[in-house]
Amino acid sequence: MSPRVTGGERPGAGSRRLGSVGGPGWSRARWSWGSQSLATRLMVALLAVLVASIVTAAVVAALLGPPIFHEHLIRAGHPADSPELGHIEEAFRDSSLTSLGIALVVALGCASVVAWYLSGRLQAPLGALTRAAREVSRGHYDRRVAVTGASRELDTLAEAFNTMAARLEQVEDTRRQLLSDLAHEMRTPVATVRAYSEGLQDGVVGWDDHVAAVLLDQSDRLGRLAEDLDDVSRAEEGRIPLDLRPCRVADLVWAAADAARAAYQLKGVNLVVDAGPAAGTTVSVDPQRFGQIGANLLGNALRHTPAGGTVTVAAAPVDAEVAIDVRDNGDGIAAEQLPHVFERFYRGDTARDREHGGSGIGLTISKAVADALGGSLTAASRGLGHGATFTVTLPTLPARPATPASADAGTTAQAGLATDAAIETARPTGPPTERPAEPSDPQEMR
Repeated sequence: MSPRVTGGERPGAGSRRLGSVGGPGWSRARWSWGSQSLATRLMVALLAVLVASIVTAAVVAALLGPPIFHEHLIRAGHPADSPELGHIEEAFRDSSLTSLGIALVVALGCASVVAWYLSGRLQAPLGALTRAAREVSRGHYDRRVAVTGASRELDTLAEAFNTMAARLEQVEDTRRQLLSDLAHEMRTPVATVRAYSEGLQDGVVGWDDHVAAVLLDQSDRLGRLAEDLDDVSRAEEGRIPLDLRPCRVADLVWAAADAARAAYQLKGVNLVVDAGPAAGTTVSVDPQRFGQIGANLLGNALRHTPAGGTVTVAAAPVDAEVAIDVRDNGDGIAAEQLPHVFERFYRGDTARDREHGGSGIGLTISKAVADALGGSLTAASRGLGHGATFTVTLPTLPARPATPASADAGTTAQAGLATDAAIETARPTGPPTERPAEPSDPQEMR
């Protein structure tokens, strides 16, 4: 506490003299313009303007009014030494001062009412916004503020706050879901490894090829999960290493289809490739990363298309880009699920496990890779039972003869496809569709 100085007591050399009540020190300690409420500041501002206006009017009237009034009286025929002239001028001064005084009082009253009304209109939404901000800072991300229409600026502020709170709520929900999904994804392999380890330790289970295969499979599963998480992290942070080279779109599409065709045969799903419209179109991509996109999209289409269904891979140029569609006539995507298909660990059917529903991050990685390649990945569906379409768009290069780099697109794309191990197998179907022969002259591909 500050030392108390009483009358007759002399403060020591190290003490600080307090300002007297009403002095400069007191005013600085007790009054701060920025610490006052909006209503107080608005009232003081209006009163200051009014007082300044009235004082200015009074000074101007006192300086200019009497001489002008006196001049008009002389012109009207009143003698300069007439006693009536003094009474008339005195009456003019008194009436002017009285009028200004009454005007000041009325103006102050009106200013008070206006200031009270405006401050109320402003304080109510600002107070609500302040309370909501405090709640959000405490982790209550479901708080929202009403758009009251008090002013366009306040409405814009309220809408921006609601958007921010909704985004924070979504991020928090994603974080919780991420932790829950991570625990779920790790629970099964960890429990399996622990059970076999305890069985080996107790002598209940003997070491054989089956036990070794199970432990190796579960270890690989945990390893794939760690690699997927690392891929997602690097993809979302823009740290994906890319080996860009010019490649023909037809080669990329056919390489992805060829790598997945065996799995489609086993399940009995038809795989159709239509790359004709994009013949001769060249893009600058990392073939292995594009193969990763193709593997994820074709694997996802295979999981959601029943036996006898059809998955079509089509490529066609659109302005300065090329659009590669992966269409299926399988399960489809519900409208409420469509905005979330690219979120980490999101699976439309939460009842399916990793082997049947996928890890839930393949599409996330694919979208991040497509963005890193300068393109995009979007999803569309007319609803459940109507299939889905995933579209990859990539910027095209000017038409030119194919380079040798495109020749190894198939090999590198298949290497990328091998990274996705979530493709189901089922009963076989008929022979695969043969790949059409490419024109021998590169000029024909233009």
